[in-house]
Amino acid sequence: MKECLSIHVGQAGVQIGEACWELYCLEHEIQPDGTIPDRKQRDPLEDADTEEQANASFDTFFCETRAGKHVPRALFVDLEPTVVDGIRAGRYRTLFHPEQLLSGKEDAANNYARGRYSVGSGVIDLVLERTRKLAEQCSGLQGFLIFRSFGGGTGSGLTSLLVERLSVEFGRKTKLEFSVHPAPRVSTAVVEPYNAVLTTHSTLEHADCTFLVDNEAVYDVCHRKLGVERPSYASINRLLAQAASAVTASLRFQGPLNVDLVEFQTNLVPFPRVHFPVTALAPVVSADRAFHEPLSVADITAACFEPSGHLVRCDPRRGRYMACCLLYRGDVAPREVNAAIAAVKARDSVRFVDWCPTGFKVGINSQPPRATPGGDLAPVRRAVCTLSNSTAVVEAWARLDHRFDLMYAKRAFLHWYLREGMEEGEFSEAREDLAALEQDYREVGQSLS
Repeated sequence: MKECLSIHVGQAGVQIGEACWELYCLEHEIQPDGTIPDRKQRDPLEDADTEEQANASFDTFFCETRAGKHVPRALFVDLEPTVVDGIRAGRYRTLFHPEQLLSGKEDAANNYARGRYSVGSGVIDLVLERTRKLAEQCSGLQGFLIFRSFGGGTGSGLTSLLVERLSVEFGRKTKLEFSVHPAPRVSTAVVEPYNAVLTTHSTLEHADCTFLVDNEAVYDVCHRKLGVERPSYASINRLLAQAASAVTASLRFQGPLNVDLVEFQTNLVPFPRVHFPVTALAPVVSADRAFHEPLSVADITAACFEPSGHLVRCDPRRGRYMACCLLYRGDVAPREVNAAIAAVKARDSVRFVDWCPTGFKVGINSQPPRATPGGDLAPVRRAVCTLSNSTAVVEAWARLDHRFDLMYAKRAFLHWYLREGMEEGEFSEAREDLAALEQDYREVGQSLS
């Protein structure tokens, strides 16, 4: 048994977490109160072996109590109570143990320094204590999945502190992140570039692999592919939950070709610092279109290599792929996957670096994706999520660094950070580290010849 702990930090992390656990419960047929309807009542033909397998697989994400209740292996943390209170009062309020919902009384106010030094340092010991408690319930902890945004105060500051402390306490356990990167044109805070550069610098050495998404790209996917005129955060978060579900499906269900947490970093991260794969998901289709499209394995695979399918705003045609992880679920045969990959390799727009000729890691899981009732996505028989480590993502870092430079040149808003105990040198040091990261991406994309 290899359990996995999910930690949701800050407003974005908590809201994405809420959508994720709603979807996980649907997929495992767990009720909002944590119980499972009696299997034998549902399907008398189901044998004990199948039932045992089903239990064994979702125990990675749920802990079963003696009362037969399934409790998520998750921790929700925010420095202010509003969003976590929404879960405490929401439909899934009885699913979580009260100790798994942690909220403070004072907001980080979009300030990395408050999230890390002043307000965050007051709660970090409690967060670690609760994390330890969850880890003790595991017989073989595999690692951590951390959900947060780069731009918020709690998501940037508290997460950087937490990840560093987890590295000390849990050493070699894998730490994967789902991180909301600042979008090119849509901004939720003026000081986003400061927070994002500072948190990237501090977690670069401690996170093993960070899957990037940005609100603008996800917004466009909802708008163009689902026909949602004005996508809400609920729509965006449910789409991100589908991506998280696809990544974790092989941990939660039996499948012909499973991928565990350690395999992600082994196959996607060629060099320790170059660990920011871009996420893509297909098919993203609304109910009125789903029955009019073939959605074959070849079609959905090709869609993941289109710029419009990526959940971060960058053009993969301008970069080179170092590695790509294809995670299929549903009605998918290995023969169809091999044919789809051969078709992708034959395309001129998909270019791999010449020092990594194989390039593709494949996971196949027979559990089809589930659509959330009342959501925008149509239920489909098969889906694929790609995690691709491409040099094209340097566009996103260059945009972020440029916005940081414009503000830092004037030392704008800097006093709010210095007031919380930071030093100006930390800003220039973080910016130099990001410049080095950009250079790392450019170097790995260079040809050997």
